[in-house]
Amino acid sequence: MAHTSNPAVRLKDIARDLNVSVMTVSKVVRGCSDVGAETRQRVMARIKELNYQPNWVARSLAARRTFIIGLIVPDLMHSFFAEIAKGISAAIRPLGYDVVICNSEENAAVESSEVDRLLARQVDGLILASAQPPETLSVFERIEARNLPFVLIDRRFSEVRAPYVGADDEAIGRMATEHLIACGCRRIAHIAGPKLTTGIGRLNGYRAALDTAGIAFHEPYVVHATDDASGYDAARLLLRLSPRPDAIFGYNDPTAAGAMKAILEAGIAIPSGIKVMGVGNVHYSDLLRVPLSTIDQRSTAIGQQAADILVKAIGSKRKRPPRTVIVEPALVARESTGH
Repeated sequence: MAHTSNPAVRLKDIARDLNVSVMTVSKVVRGCSDVGAETRQRVMARIKELNYQPNWVARSLAARRTFIIGLIVPDLMHSFFAEIAKGISAAIRPLGYDVVICNSEENAAVESSEVDRLLARQVDGLILASAQPPETLSVFERIEARNLPFVLIDRRFSEVRAPYVGADDEAIGRMATEHLIACGCRRIAHIAGPKLTTGIGRLNGYRAALDTAGIAFHEPYVVHATDDASGYDAARLLLRLSPRPDAIFGYNDPTAAGAMKAILEAGIAIPSGIKVMGVGNVHYSDLLRVPLSTIDQRSTAIGQQAADILVKAIGSKRKRPPRTVIVEPALVARESTGH
């Protein structure tokens, strides 16, 4: 049976029931950050029990906010970004915010258009995994001109003064390559990502790990791809090389999954013939024909941290120095590397 809202319930009724002030209840409803976690939980629980529904239009007018956050990601089909969206939603839902999700399709022009659309909708803040080239700052300048809080995730832009939440991509590249070296591999190929901080960082980490191990960098062993289809094509190129690689490190799990398809089609066993490593620990990684070793970026935690920073910025009357939050990655070893 569907629950309908109870128009008879007022903020002061909830305050009286919990022996707190009406202002405290109002702050919880408005998503203010200066209420203790225990008190917030008690108020939210009572609101749910009484099925209290605030007047969102009146709330928005009074607070001069829309209580909407915009999220722009390059590929919603990639479960890494879907998990980030899940983390953001879980963090902001109890605070009364909604999230509008846009898919830029890894296209800078599409992203620029989506930013303008969200600005026109007067969102309270933005979270972006940006597809802009490193030298292009006009999108961020338009956001800053509106004095709108925003947080960058996954991809960094050194010239943009904004909070960043993500992983250390060079550390990820190093960790993945070191794992393959520890598994006995010496001819390690890399399916590199786009020329953004994620792809550049992981490539640099790969090269650094080879150098530390005294393994020469071999230019033909690096090819570029972004998804499973291009990862498949990239792996087919690598398989034609002589000597053939004994391991492939994919920029992300989809490129690694595409590589595995090409390797198995060629009649080569994984991991005894070629070992494969990915990044992301996406939801299907352990369900593949050969479960994929990967680096877990803790995507849900990235979303939660980004949402927390953004909501605090929205509720703050003064501009804080931008924070950088690095979420520690973790190695997940499975059968594709023999562990």
